[in-house]
Amino acid sequence: MNTFIFAQSITQRIDSAVNSFHEANPEVSISVGFLQNGEEFYTAYGHLSREDKTKINKHTVFEIASITKIMTGNLIAQAALEGRLKVDDYIDDYLPAAYQLDDNIQGKITIADLASHQSGLPDVDFSALIEKDAQQPTAIVDEELLVSMINSCDTLKNYGSYRYSTVGYTLIGQILEKLYETTYAQLIREKITKPLNMTRTYTTEFDVDNVATGYNGEGGEQELFNWNIVGPAGLVKSTTADMMKYMNALLGENSTLAKAALLTEIPYFKEENEAIGLGTKIIRDSGNTVYLKSGDSMGQSSMLCYNRAANWGILIFINQNNSKMRNDMLNTLYESILK
Repeated sequence: MNTFIFAQSITQRIDSAVNSFHEANPEVSISVGFLQNGEEFYTAYGHLSREDKTKINKHTVFEIASITKIMTGNLIAQAALEGRLKVDDYIDDYLPAAYQLDDNIQGKITIADLASHQSGLPDVDFSALIEKDAQQPTAIVDEELLVSMINSCDTLKNYGSYRYSTVGYTLIGQILEKLYETTYAQLIREKITKPLNMTRTYTTEFDVDNVATGYNGEGGEQELFNWNIVGPAGLVKSTTADMMKYMNALLGENSTLAKAALLTEIPYFKEENEAIGLGTKIIRDSGNTVYLKSGDSMGQSSMLCYNRAANWGILIFINQNNSKMRNDMLNTLYESILK
């Protein structure tokens, strides 16, 4: 009985906090999920779009954007568990044949370096891409461009230092495709969404019902990203209910995905109270260790956060590119749980 009362008080505080954020931002739709000791709680405020007043719910599809990277990290960890690679292996022999690393950088970059954003390789210039196509900025990024970018690199910029990289995760995706001889999207289906029965999670095909329209920071309507070849960095669209299945799996013990999740939580880059594993950000705060990954597309923002020791997790999806609102909401919900 005491456990139930405690959990109920937490969910009431969470719902109240989410409602307050929506009242302060009435045009923004918010979907939140909370997991504690296997018990799930959902709350949602807002509509599918500013024109369609259908209320959103836990089955509404959002862009999870860069939360996709935590899935890509899990796939690499699964490959390691299967003996297909070691995360400390150099990438040279794992890349597709079109990549020919310069002599100066051969035998220097590991798979873990790519996954923890410290490879030193050049990255795509999103600002320049947005200027060319604000709705689908990654549309012009193809394999030829990426191969040229990597093959012409003869110096690693700040190797060993954290520098967020879309290209790093694109290369991880290509390594996975070569290892398994299939597409990245198919790997997501075979190793994550199908085993977990995530029936409302999408990669390349997402023309479905109950999808939240995205809006940029200025309030303009924004298309959902197609992502093209850089999909392993942000391809996935999903729902709060489906991502709760993924969260449950992360916090499990016996499945391959759960065992792989533990590998993604091993830090490869450390800085004060923060660290980066295989796609997973690690924050230590007042005796708590929290694992998280945020996501931002041009039109939506998201967050996956969990505390393994305390066995709880939070999911946040909003239909506007608004990282400040997303981060403020996470901090507020985090405090609600700790009270």
